[in-house]
Amino acid sequence: MGLNFLSKRGYNWFVSLVAASCMVLYGYDASVYNSVQGSDRWVAHFNDPGPNMIGAINTAYTVGGIFGGFFLGGPIADFAGRKVGMGTGCVLVIAATFMQTWSPWHNIACFLAGRCIIGVGQGIALTAGPIYIGELAPAEIRGKIMTFWQMFYSVGSFICFWINYGCTQHKERLGDWDWKMVIIFQLLVPVIILALLPTIPGSPRWFIQRGNNIEKAREALRRIRETEEEVEDELLRIREAIEYEKEAISGTYAALWKDKSLRKRMGLALVINAGQQITGQGSLNTYSTKIYQKVFPSAGQIALINALNATFGIIFTLNAVWIIDRFGRKVLLIIGALGMGICMIIVSAVETETPSPDGMKTQPVGISIVFLLFLFIFFYKPSWGATVWIWTSEIFSMNVRAQAVGMASQTQNVANAIFQQFFPIFLNNCGFYAFYMFAGINFLLAVFVWFFIPETKQVPLEEIDALFGGQNHVAQGEELLVAGKQMRAMQIETSAEKVDSQR
Repeated sequence: MGLNFLSKRGYNWFVSLVAASCMVLYGYDASVYNSVQGSDRWVAHFNDPGPNMIGAINTAYTVGGIFGGFFLGGPIADFAGRKVGMGTGCVLVIAATFMQTWSPWHNIACFLAGRCIIGVGQGIALTAGPIYIGELAPAEIRGKIMTFWQMFYSVGSFICFWINYGCTQHKERLGDWDWKMVIIFQLLVPVIILALLPTIPGSPRWFIQRGNNIEKAREALRRIRETEEEVEDELLRIREAIEYEKEAISGTYAALWKDKSLRKRMGLALVINAGQQITGQGSLNTYSTKIYQKVFPSAGQIALINALNATFGIIFTLNAVWIIDRFGRKVLLIIGALGMGICMIIVSAVETETPSPDGMKTQPVGISIVFLLFLFIFFYKPSWGATVWIWTSEIFSMNVRAQAVGMASQTQNVANAIFQQFFPIFLNNCGFYAFYMFAGINFLLAVFVWFFIPETKQVPLEEIDALFGGQNHVAQGEELLVAGKQMRAMQIETSAEKVDSQR
């Protein structure tokens, strides 16, 4: 019994981590563009793009991500399945990686198109991944498992920045491959995901929702739940919730606008997902090379700092594993926002109020700035990094979950498209004074969470609606199923009486 329990729990983690690996695509890609900007050969290859073009290339990715998440991610995950959504995203990432690596000389349009396509692929994969994890992970460890979703973003950055650091140390020998090597390694993780997808089960909720295939749903649950009793209990809860959603609300995405409780959830999710990017993390992750160029003269030194940042990002995200289900989502979001706001104020003051002999900061000042930006990610990773994804993936009911998570998560790219387009110009004109703006935003986000975000710690997905003023879908679905059984029993009884009377 004990060995069986361990094997089932281990397999549960395995299937969830395969899905979480989709986030490696996001982390690697964000760091790819950051890294290549530090390569003189990349700059020369694309004819020295200016700040507007640098912002436009990043915007092309975010526009692709918005399109993929808003319009493709939900429908693909809902109608073809969560696994198909993850696989489709990986295939597009692979195709776009080849486009970027072999973009012709001075043809930045090809590189930009590759960025757009990779955004579409990630928009699709990043919609399907968290939904799959949320639907297969047991409620008591759902938060811990979803923590790895954000941690894998840091893993992607870790791989990319260390590859980039290695390339900067041998750039004379590598030639153009000092930046092409960084891009081509983006093939690694999507190929692994595609190889592992056939080994994991489909979503039991999807089997019931799309085809009422109870046996396939039961078989999927048997692979990830310890006992037959757990399988049947969860199967019943899923059926009850879906029955209510179809009969009393709507089985389509229209429920997002018809149901007051879902409208409220959608609004809250849009705000905190946009908030995740305007904390300052989005700008730091995309433009840290440009930021550090104002402090450090050496490209190798900047590459090493980025690599160490990604390494510590993994460690800091792991903090969420032991605190997310102990202290809850709300507490982490508030503490994280306050900590990030304070870091932004101090780093701005340190950079703007200290001298710059020979146009560069002194070594102690540079070390102080790096320490403060590392402290920033210490607060960000377990809170607005991991917790936003966890909260978003668990608050929506089954009938709209794929589309709602896709739309909410891609609000991150909407915010990115706005902020990252003008941030290089803002940084050039205002320097580190720009970070005071991020401090104010973080304090506002802490206030917003305090007043508007409810706690979802260890609440079963099928019963979470009651937290937002909606009906308990399990309880209401149970009543509908019972009523349906009673109606069928009455019809059988009436038919029997008619037969008797005819005799």
